[in-house]
Amino acid sequence: MPEALEKTYCILPAQTGAAFLLRQGELLRVTTPEDHQVADLFCFNARDLWESLSAGRSIDWAETIYLTEGHHLYSNRSNPMLTILGDSCGRHDFLMTPCSLRMFQIVAGNNDYHPSCHENLAKNLAEFGIHEDQISTTFNIFMNVTVDGTGGVTIECPKAKAGDSILFLAEMDLVVGLTACSHEGTNHGTCKPIWYRKESF
Repeated sequence: MPEALEKTYCILPAQTGAAFLLRQGELLRVTTPEDHQVADLFCFNARDLWESLSAGRSIDWAETIYLTEGHHLYSNRSNPMLTILGDSCGRHDFLMTPCSLRMFQIVAGNNDYHPSCHENLAKNLAEFGIHEDQISTTFNIFMNVTVDGTGGVTIECPKAKAGDSILFLAEMDLVVGLTACSHEGTNHGTCKPIWYRKESF
C-alpha cells in the first residue's frame, strides 16, 4: 500500500485493538493493507451502554448471514447502529465470537498466553466503562466462514486482498471497538495489521 495513503489511517499493529467514539453521521473505513487479514468490530450506543451490537437481530433483519453493502448492523433493541455503504471484499462473518485467551488454551491444551480479540476489545472498551462480559458476537470484517448443508461451519482463507475496505455510516453515537484479529488460523497463517479512519461525505 502506498506510504502516502498509510499516513491517512490509524494503524492497528498485528494482534492489537482500539476503541473510539464514532458520532452519528460519521463514516468509518476499515482497510486491510495486506492479503487475508480479519478485523473484529463491536459497538455500543454511546448514550446507553446497555444497547449493543446484535448478530442475531442483524441477521434476522437482513435475512442472510452474509451482510454486505446496503445492509444495516442492528442493536439488541432492533435499532440500526451502522449501515454498510461500501464493500470491496463482499465476505464477512457474523456467526463467530471473538477469539479469546481461554479458547486458545482449550484448543492447545495448556495455560500458555496468546493475544486475543476478546482481550483487545475488553482492554480498550474498559476506558469507556464497558465490562468484558458485555462483549458478544463481533462483526468479523473480511472473515470467511462457510456453512454446509448440514449446518457445519468452516473457517476458510479470507477473500480480502491488500487494499480491500469496508465503509460504515454511524446511525447513532457509538463507542466502537476494533481489532486486528489475533488468530493465525483465521488469517491464513499470519497475523497482520489493520488500518482504519473516520471519513466524511
